[in-house]
Amino acid sequence: MNLTPEEREIGKQNYDDAVNVSRRAFLKSAAVAPALGAFYFGYEKLHDNPVRVGFIGTGDEGNVLITQHPPEYLDVVALADLRPSNQKRALYGDGNEDRVGFIKKLGAEKAKAITIYDDHIKLLQDPRVEAVIIAVPLNMHAQIAIDALRAGKHVLSEKLMAHNITQCKEMIKEAHLAKRLLAVGHQRHYSVLYDNANDLVKLGLLGDVKFIRACWHRNNSWPGIDSWNKKVPEEDQAALASRIKDYGFDSVEQLCRWRLFNKTGGGLMAELGSHQLDASSIFLGKVHPIAVQGYGGRNFYGVKGVGSKDKQADPREIDDQVFVTFEFPGPHYKEDPHDVVVVTYSSINTNRFEPYGETVMGSRGTLIVEQEQNVMLFKEAGGDTGGGGPGQRLRVVQGEHGGGAVLEASASLAPTSAAAATGSLGKVSRGYTEEMEHFAYCIRSNNFDPPDKGGLRCPGKTAMADAIMALTANLAMKHKKRIVFKDEWFDPDSPAVPETDAEVLA
Repeated sequence: MNLTPEEREIGKQNYDDAVNVSRRAFLKSAAVAPALGAFYFGYEKLHDNPVRVGFIGTGDEGNVLITQHPPEYLDVVALADLRPSNQKRALYGDGNEDRVGFIKKLGAEKAKAITIYDDHIKLLQDPRVEAVIIAVPLNMHAQIAIDALRAGKHVLSEKLMAHNITQCKEMIKEAHLAKRLLAVGHQRHYSVLYDNANDLVKLGLLGDVKFIRACWHRNNSWPGIDSWNKKVPEEDQAALASRIKDYGFDSVEQLCRWRLFNKTGGGLMAELGSHQLDASSIFLGKVHPIAVQGYGGRNFYGVKGVGSKDKQADPREIDDQVFVTFEFPGPHYKEDPHDVVVVTYSSINTNRFEPYGETVMGSRGTLIVEQEQNVMLFKEAGGDTGGGGPGQRLRVVQGEHGGGAVLEASASLAPTSAAAATGSLGKVSRGYTEEMEHFAYCIRSNNFDPPDKGGLRCPGKTAMADAIMALTANLAMKHKKRIVFKDEWFDPDSPAVPETDAEVLA
């Protein structure tokens, strides 16, 4: 987004002011709340009764969860990982502030009391473990979650929910049979920042939303920078070479670089795009999409002499660029099929000038969410309220004749801060901690209610919808066609799924 520093600051102040107005009574209480996430989303502390949990998978994402986990809610008693290097990493971290390891997180004495297993089945046999947090390669999500549910454990699994939609439906079925909670880590459902941004959209400040532009851009063209294609540690190769096929992998390299292969990962849409489509769906009222089409290709790593000089070092099968277009129903779509909202998504590997986020464009304003840390709000020019654009300070006023809130130009507003809502006193929580807190709270309170009744904000059915969007986009790119979504795909009780649909495969 080509904005000057001054325009960016004005956009942030506009957002803070709007949140202060729209949620003033709430923020007054939130400002003195001892724990914002618990207060904001309506769950309670566990009063010295944390859930005894085991971590299954302690690689990149698993270590983020280790770092962000709340000890007041989760008592970590065990971890399991096939890779010796990851077992060490779980304890000692890797020097990254987002992945500190258990010793720094909990202290050496507590960390060294955690039982380490080299197999998830062994962990599931540990009677101390009440629940598991799963952060393993995508192709193993469903099997490990089902094993855990059948062992009587509650499950919080990283996104994407599963490698295909058939597996998603099997996970939901097993959770129901086991009478255990199944949560999936689409953390934007637990982000206070996103929830406040969405409140402004629901309030009508943007007017009629017709377009959302989302992206996640990175530059892996520099040697050694691609985190998905790291060197395989020798200790992992030595420990796993003789038994790796027992776990569904063709080689140790495929396990360590699982995001690069169709058999083990879901490509850019599963790993990155699912976040953006999840956010877009939230902004549009969590509606299901109408259709998707797009293009994907290996346009850098697959070009001879460019990104693929060393075929042994870069064996990827997944696309390194994707560009997809979704059609979503507007609020009046049932009465008028012309009421369609377009959502575009792009992910590339050769430029990070615009890293990642979502831009929500309405007839009266634009809202930009940047890297889960900043939100900017701008008024659309024109109309009776005059003015507009990124250089204008705004205020929220009530529309005429009860017509709802609108944005109005106001040069007199002084900079303010909605720190209690946005986290602007420091780094904004991305929602990992809050999703684990609420997961533990729902376990202790035996809360199996739907999201709108205070239950898990991203249970299996919600997460399956995100998986359907991401994986159907992959199918649209693969088959080079526009695919219309079917209601029965989103029904956990229906066997219908996009990956076996005759019309999709035709």
